[in-house]
Amino acid sequence: MARSSNERSSNTSFSELAFERPIVEIERKIAELEDLASSTHFDLKGEIARLRQTLTQTTEKIYSEITPWERVCVARHPQRPVTTDYIEDLCEEFVELHGDGVFGDDRAIVSGLGRIDGRRVMILGHRKGRTTKTRLACNFGCAHPEGYRKALRKMRLAERLKLPLVCFINTPGAYPGIGAEERGQARAIAENIYAMFELKVPIVVLVIGEGGSGGALGIGVGDRVMMLSNSYYSVISPEGCAAILWKNGEKAPEAASALRLTAPDLQKLGIIDHIVEEPVGGAHRHKQETTQLVKAAILGALDELATVPVPELLRRRYEKFRHIGANGVALT
Repeated sequence: MARSSNERSSNTSFSELAFERPIVEIERKIAELEDLASSTHFDLKGEIARLRQTLTQTTEKIYSEITPWERVCVARHPQRPVTTDYIEDLCEEFVELHGDGVFGDDRAIVSGLGRIDGRRVMILGHRKGRTTKTRLACNFGCAHPEGYRKALRKMRLAERLKLPLVCFINTPGAYPGIGAEERGQARAIAENIYAMFELKVPIVVLVIGEGGSGGALGIGVGDRVMMLSNSYYSVISPEGCAAILWKNGEKAPEAASALRLTAPDLQKLGIIDHIVEEPVGGAHRHKQETTQLVKAAILGALDELATVPVPELLRRRYEKFRHIGANGVALT
């Protein structure tokens, strides 16, 4: 029987998730035995093999019972692949393009020309950074208006060059500071959304971690919208929702369930088109395998869209978003 959200989310740490502790303990034991075997003449292959089997079974059981809040925690895991990891591993070549032509270069948005399996594309994505220093420089993936204006300039360039657009979403939301508001945060996001409906090139969007609010939608209008299975996509973070509804951030697990922010729920509602299933244990444990799954999903979507005439592409894009939520699907 699955544990409740409250029982399974207490004392969650994003560097070692609470619900993953049994998995981590087995992994540590395997590492210790492998170190011992390499430094001595003991034959520990049998014991290591048994532990690996136990690890597989434990991981499958835990991830089969994962709650929406736990998926949010996995989406935020510090070792989870980020946009720059996918760019590095997917692209044979990548040339980063900077600046919004008005104010400056927002590092929270990465943009540039890339080549994936020989196919030329324009890539946009939220950049979170890895170390404390780079996370601060990238504002933890929370873009300012100049980031969205930079993205819009690159969208227009992709249209002129007739290049498909690939967008990686991974942000808790757009930066809500006074300076960002003064420089037109809401307008910048709205202009991007409007422009993406008219771009005469295929657009593939993939949520790889956090998909928060308008910050995600600023590069989130696509002909194919996909999600990794342990990512989330929501109008508000669970903590923000809990603070508004219950005046208590500790109600975040309940909020996560109520928001229907996981990939299966969003696919039922028609908000996303496809789920890219991560290997059991999450992308943070299987980076190379996840990268290959992401590559296959992106190339498959681009192949499908390449044959669609531009007028039909734009019509389908409009109809797709126009009818989101109109089918009356009830989730229980």
